Amino acid sequence: MLKEKFEKEIVPRMVSQFGLKNKLAAPRIKQVVLNMGLGRFLGEKEAVERLIQDITTISGQKPVLTQAKRAISSFKIRQGQKIGLKVTLRGHRMWDFIDRLVFIVLPRVRDFRGLNLSAVDTGGNLTIGIKEHIVFPEISSDNVKQIFGLQVCLATTAKNREQGLLMFKMLGFPIKEK
Repeated sequence: MLKEKFEKEIVPRMVSQFGLKNKLAAPRIKQVVLNMGLGRFLGEKEAVERLIQDITTISGQKPVLTQAKRAISSFKIRQGQKIGLKVTLRGHRMWDFIDRLVFIVLPRVRDFRGLNLSAVDTGGNLTIGIKEHIVFPEISSDNVKQIFGLQVCLATTAKNREQGLLMFKMLGFPIKEK
C-alpha cells in the first residue's frame, strides 16, 4: 500500500519539486536496518534466544549476531564477543515494515509527539530509537519477560538532508517542525 503510494504519487512530486530529469533520480529508501545491543543479556543464553525470537517476529527475518571489533575493558567486552543483533530488510519486507512503523508502531509509543528534525542526518537517512519493543503489534505483552529497545535506520539514496526530510514527510512519518 505505501509502496504503491510512493511510486504513483510521491516520486512524481519529488521529481517536479527538485527539478530532476527523470523518476529514477528521485530519492528512494534502499534498506531498513534494525539494531539491538545485547547489553545486560550477554551472559543469559535463554534471554538472548528470546530476543532473537522477538526480533524475528518483528522483522519477519532472522537476525545476525554482531561481534565486537575490539576489546573494551571498561565495558567488559572481548574482541569477537557477540554483542548485538542486526536485521537488514529490503524489498517487500522493507515496505511492509515501514507501513507498520508509520501507521501502527509510532502512534502506539507512549508520550510520542513526533520525530525530531535531527533524526534525519546530512545524507537524508532517518534513525529512530524505540525504547520498548512491545509497541509492535506482533509482540504479545503477556508473554514478554524482558523489555528491550532497538534502533531503526532507514537508509536512502537522497543527496542531502532536505530531500530525505521531504521524502519522509510525504511518506507520512510524523516529523515535528522545530
